[in-house]
Amino acid sequence: MSVRIEETLRSELLDRRSKLKGPAGDCCPPAEVTRLLEQVDAALARMDGGTYGLCEVCHDPVETDRLLANPMETFCLDHLPPAAARALEADMALAAQVQRGLLPPRDFVAPGWEVAYHYEPLGAVSGDYCDLIPAPDGGFYFILGDVSGKGIAASMLMSQLHAIFRTLAPLDLPLEGMVEQAGRLFCQVTLPMHYATLVCGRVRPDGSAALCNAGHPPVLARLGGAVTALEATGLPLGVFCEESAAVRTLKLAPGDALAVYTDGLSEAADPAGQEFGRAPVESIIAATAGLPADAVLGAVLAAWRAHRAGAPRTDDLAVLVIRRLS
Repeated sequence: MSVRIEETLRSELLDRRSKLKGPAGDCCPPAEVTRLLEQVDAALARMDGGTYGLCEVCHDPVETDRLLANPMETFCLDHLPPAAARALEADMALAAQVQRGLLPPRDFVAPGWEVAYHYEPLGAVSGDYCDLIPAPDGGFYFILGDVSGKGIAASMLMSQLHAIFRTLAPLDLPLEGMVEQAGRLFCQVTLPMHYATLVCGRVRPDGSAALCNAGHPPVLARLGGAVTALEATGLPLGVFCEESAAVRTLKLAPGDALAVYTDGLSEAADPAGQEFGRAPVESIIAATAGLPADAVLGAVLAAWRAHRAGAPRTDDLAVLVIRRLS
């Protein structure tokens, strides 16, 4: 465990101890306060003794994201007591249900545009982020991103991003201002080792589009039959609290399209370890001109599955295709 993470967890434990000793503790039964204080003090003692974060059964490290969620955790996932395992399963099922509720509707409609997306967590929950938000002018914002890490911690940060962008969108800020503000807010709610790559864009009824790529894989734009890879224009959110955002503007004609994906697509490996890469996606986007967005998306996913040839996935996946109709 890194020194910074342990310092953060120590601060969290000391804060909990202070609250239990203060007025907040008066609201709980004395026996419960005593039990919780014993757990906090035991965790601090393990830190001082150099055994903090090790499973009581196998003595291997407890998963970092679980320690961040509960600094007093003493078991790894493989050795949870039966009651704790059942509680975790219930929590994960509820978290998965909540996360599905954050996804945009499958029948999302905006004048002059069609949209299709695929969202597939590796486990019960995902650190990938996908959203479509209507704009006042009849266009919409689209955001697709990837929070560093996996599991519970990444999914919690994904929900933070969702709340941040949903709060900022009605303000009708310039796109660069929206992303810069989102970066500042995200930096305040995340730990130093967490960050998020993402593409935030806004399309309008007249076919114009503005894109901001914060350290994410390139956006693939099919414009007039040619496919162009639009590389990142800035750093991921959360790397620095004061980051500037650069915006690229495009004009899409009827039939033109944009494709955005997380690295669960491009880095998917076949049984020999060869990654899928970006080139097949570019070829599919070029070859599917004239097809609706859901057909383009289906072709990309079919090629991705064929490449994997049954090899297990190792990452979450999100893919978004946006096509101009008129």
